[in-house]
Amino acid sequence: MPEETRISVVAVDDDETILEIYETGLAAAGFEVRTFCEPKKAREFFAAAKPGAVPDVILMDIMMPGVDGITLMNDIHSHDAAAHIPIIAVSGLNDAATLNDALLFGAMDYLVKPFDLDALTAKIKKAAELSRKRAQKP
Repeated sequence: MPEETRISVVAVDDDETILEIYETGLAAAGFEVRTFCEPKKAREFFAAAKPGAVPDVILMDIMMPGVDGITLMNDIHSHDAAAHIPIIAVSGLNDAATLNDALLFGAMDYLVKPFDLDALTAKIKKAAELSRKRAQKP
């Protein structure tokens, strides 16, 4: 059986504890993880990203200082190299309006903090499968 390419994930969250959970837990689950504590740095990364250098999946906090996650989702998806990348919104907010906004403005899925790491990894695998199918299309 051929070895599969590791799923790459970019996580954007202003909470460093959450980023540490991503870095340790997702890396232990076999994912390649890059994190951004500052939304503006993530925006710069995606603005400069070339096709093939983007992640399979993005984990996005909603409430962040400076640039909120929903605005950042729109920014990321406006770049050709990143337009196909599924975004999973991960937020402490559990209200219908926030969930609706996240899904309406670019998230393919939503997870409420605190989250179960197994549930998150399952969502990432599903999103990565979709991402790779989208990326193959001309």
